[in-house]
Amino acid sequence: MTLFRVDASIRVEGSVSRELADTVERTWIEHHPHDRVLRRDLAADPLPADAWQLAATAGFTAEEDRTPAQRDAVALAARLADEVLAADALVVASPLYNFGVSQHLKTWTDLLIADQRCGPGRLPLQGKPVTVVVARGGGYSPGTPRDGWDHATPYVERIFGDVLGGDVAVVTAELTLADVNPHMADLRDLAAASRSSARELAESTARAHARLVALARTGAA
Repeated sequence: MTLFRVDASIRVEGSVSRELADTVERTWIEHHPHDRVLRRDLAADPLPADAWQLAATAGFTAEEDRTPAQRDAVALAARLADEVLAADALVVASPLYNFGVSQHLKTWTDLLIADQRCGPGRLPLQGKPVTVVVARGGGYSPGTPRDGWDHATPYVERIFGDVLGGDVAVVTAELTLADVNPHMADLRDLAAASRSSARELAESTARAHARLVALARTGAA
């Protein structure tokens, strides 16, 4: 069985989204030690920026009329979809950049949906658990000045829940820049509390999802 993990943070050292995804992965393996973990690091190995455009236009072009670049893009979209569809559970680590998802994650998502198996109405992840890990540098909780400015979390929830059909759980840590931004020094205690709560939620979510997959395996046996 396979856990598929996607990372989008441009940081490696100090990345909170990666840290929380590590927690999910570690907890998962504790429950399913023989499972395979497949990873795609979208920052370390970015997808071509023009791939989605080529794959999308190929969908309106007869096979014999497609350019080599369009065929390559369609094949890339299929490989990305294969990775996702082969997984029993997913963890998607999405930092908040400029109030939205990173360009790497957006390109990957667009290409994924360009594959016919993952388009609207297909629900290829029906019932599969998806943990969405979100790291937000500032404060976006209800009642804060930037409440409603996080446009990444609703997007990722919509894609993996409503479009792909997954059973989505969200783990959020915020104020993650407090330790490195002097202007946020007075928020460091709140940041530490948010990070600690997020780690706990990441663990409990991974345990719950591991149980769901175990039950599904038992039912299929």
